Amino acid sequence: MLAVVLAIPCGFMAPLPLLHSKSPAIAAMLHIKSPATAATRSVQARMDAGPVEGLKKRWGLFQDSRKEGFPLKQAIADAIAGEYDVTDVQAQVKEEAMSAPLVLFTWEASPACKKALDLLKLTDATPKVIRLDNPWSEGNVKRAALGRLTGKSSVPSVWIGGKYVGGCDDGPTADAPGLVKLAFSGKLQQMLESAGAMSAPKPAATLSAVE
Repeated sequence: MLAVVLAIPCGFMAPLPLLHSKSPAIAAMLHIKSPATAATRSVQARMDAGPVEGLKKRWGLFQDSRKEGFPLKQAIADAIAGEYDVTDVQAQVKEEAMSAPLVLFTWEASPACKKALDLLKLTDATPKVIRLDNPWSEGNVKRAALGRLTGKSSVPSVWIGGKYVGGCDDGPTADAPGLVKLAFSGKLQQMLESAGAMSAPKPAATLSAVE
């Protein structure tokens, strides 16, 4: 199973920083200039560990997640994220999820994320997009924390009015069924309007009198 976790292509899951942090190229790639957060501290801790030790820790995290009863995808997300303060990162993503009426946690190259954004364009809603792939190192931690919070570790993670509503096509519960099902049920527009997520109407064009 460890080989499966480590062999996941970058397009599906985030790339793993497996090389030792003393490599100048890797160190430069993972260098973070933003103020330290729970997610960035987790990245630094993984950079300080050697590759073999890092692999052992990831395998242990995968096993621990499965023992806690989490599904395979969440266990993989936990293994990729590495060690982090779950409480702190969950508080961070909750704050971000409530930072705007409509928030999407996304990957730029994800077809599901693109579909969700296209759907929301039809509603005239204005989403706040928080990318989990820029950088991957921080996003991996946030995605694992979101998965534990919501029961769904895939993207997009959609929040309306501070409430999790699922992904694009589906969600983990009847209360969070995803954007498509909310749209077909007629609830999406109402939820967006109630949350104040709709774009401000454009002023009507006026024509000056021509003498």
